[in-house]
This record gives sequence, C-alpha cells and structure tokens, in this order.
Amino acid sequence: MLNVRSIWNGAISFGLVSIPIKLVNATESHTISFRQIHTEDGGRIRYRKFCELEDREVSGAEIGKGYEDADGSIIPITDEDLAHLPLPTAKTIEIVAFVPGDRIDPLQMDAAYYLAASGAPAAKPYTLLREALKRSNKVAIAKFALRGRERLGMLRVVGDAIAMHGLLWPDEVRAPEGVAPDTGVTVRDKELDLADALMDTLGEVDLEDLHDEYREAVEEVIAAKAAGEAPPEAPEPAAGGKVLDLMAALESSVRAARESRGEAPAEEADVHALPQRRSSRAAPKEPSGKKSTAKKTAARKTSASAKKSAGKSAQGTKKTASSKSTAGTAKSTAKKTTAKKTASRKRSA
Repeated sequence: MLNVRSIWNGAISFGLVSIPIKLVNATESHTISFRQIHTEDGGRIRYRKFCELEDREVSGAEIGKGYEDADGSIIPITDEDLAHLPLPTAKTIEIVAFVPGDRIDPLQMDAAYYLAASGAPAAKPYTLLREALKRSNKVAIAKFALRGRERLGMLRVVGDAIAMHGLLWPDEVRAPEGVAPDTGVTVRDKELDLADALMDTLGEVDLEDLHDEYREAVEEVIAAKAAGEAPPEAPEPAAGGKVLDLMAALESSVRAARESRGEAPAEEADVHALPQRRSSRAAPKEPSGKKSTAKKTAARKTSASAKKSAGKSAQGTKKTASSKSTAGTAKSTAKKTTAKKTASRKRSA
C-alpha cells in the first residue's frame, strides 16, 4: 500500500474532528488492452490532437478545459477556477450522516478507494472513527469533490482500514420501468421447490476460487502467436437438449449440478409435466433408453403371463386326469361288487 500513489490528498471532517488522509485506489484492472493497428502492414494507428483554428498539432501542455455553451461558444475553465470553488468539500470528505449499511442500494455503488492516514497526527482520530464505525454497525455517508465534480461516498471498515465507495446520486440511478415482463405469469409451488433444490445443490462458493478464464484464454492465444504457433482452438459447444417445459429444465439442472459435485443422484421427484397443448406437430419421440426399458418391461410381463397361463393349464390337465382316473376306479369296483353278489345268489339257489 505504501507504494501506491495517492490520487487525492485532503481530510475527513468528522464533526469538529479533522483527519488528514490520502485517497488511493482500492481496485485494479487486469484487462488485457489492445492497440489499434493497420491490418495491411501492422503499423500503429495513433491519434494526433490538432487545433482546428491553427490547423496544427498541439502538445499536452497547450491543452486546457473549456465548456461549450448552447450557442457553440467555448468558455475556458482553468484549474485555478476549479480550485477556488466555494465548496467545503473541495479538499474535505465531509461526513453528513451515519446509516445502516443495508440502506445503501448496490446500484449506487461506484469506484472503491482506501483512506490512508496521512502522518502520525492522523493515527488517533483515524482509529477513533474506525472503531466507532465498527461498534455502531453503520456506514458513514459523506460528500467530497474529485475530478471536477462533487460526489457522494460511503465509508466502511475493511480489515483495519477505512474504505470509501463512491456513490451515484439518487437521480443518477434509473428506475427499472419496462424491464420486467409485462405478461401475467403464474409460478407453481413445485417449480419453486425445484428452484430451491437447484439453489441448494449449487450451494455457496469461495470468491477466491473464481478467476478470469477469458483473460487466461486470451493470454494463451497471444503466447502461441508470439511463438509462431497456431492458437488453441475452442472446444465444440455441448449440444443442448430441447427443453420441453420449465419443470424438465429445472429437474435436469438439479441432476447435472449433483453429478458435477459427485453426489449420488437423488430419487426422482414426483413432478408432473406441464400439460401439452394440442398441435399439428408430431409428438416428440421418447429417448431410446426409455423405449428399450418399456419394451423389456412389456416382454417380462408377457413372459410372466404366459408362465401363469401354462401353469394353470397344466394344473387343469392334472385335475381332469385325476378325475377320470377316480371315476374309472369307482366303476371297476362297482362291477366287481355286482359280480360277487350275483355269484353268491346262484350258490344259495
């Protein structure tokens, strides 16, 4: 932090307490910048600044500020004019209120800065303000002037330092009119349940694990071309399946999220598909896996049914044979008994 150049020097005004500070950038950009070139020969394209009255190129030292009036005339404005503005915030971050942090709309958030204590005398009041912010669980709202305009800021504690977020003025934030769908939509409870399940499955993430993959890919392309090699080719995008309805999309998303985390697939939720509208289009074909399963199930049912029928038929045959055998035995016994009686009668006579 000591090697970072300050972009603004002034003081924090905290009632009658003044805290000398330096304003330094809290963020940095890692965007890869490109130069404009002439595509035919690779020559650099440069912009030169010309004075339209003298028709000659001018240096940076000759360039100043000017305000263009409604009639097209230019009114010169010097740095001295801006330095003597009758504003208390010209060199001071003036705290005007303390509010809960959730009162600040994130849409108002702008650039972020660190406020560094300037010199030993600033250590005690700086620490006092920091600890007061910590204990109150509030943020400070302040006004300050930077780069030719008065701005709104929010002071909060980050670690052992005080950070300031530039805020847009309330009238600079547009209302979200005409952004939301203007058609009536009904969301069912089962759809919300699946959305909740998807949120739970995705879970949380450590922001430190996230990185700029686009910038890394651009760096690989630059390195390959610098080495005279062919740049890496982009992988083929995965073919997305046709989404039939919202419920199917949510179920597929939950399943994919669980598989990506190595979790065992949960039991299928008892969810009914949205009713299909009648259409002249042919109904979508079922995936081959489902057809195969259905065929196998039908075959099993047919086989089982055949076995049962065969069993019943065999049992019926056995019963019939048994009945015939019993009937035959009974007839034979009856004949023998009749013959014995007849023989006995003849002997008696």
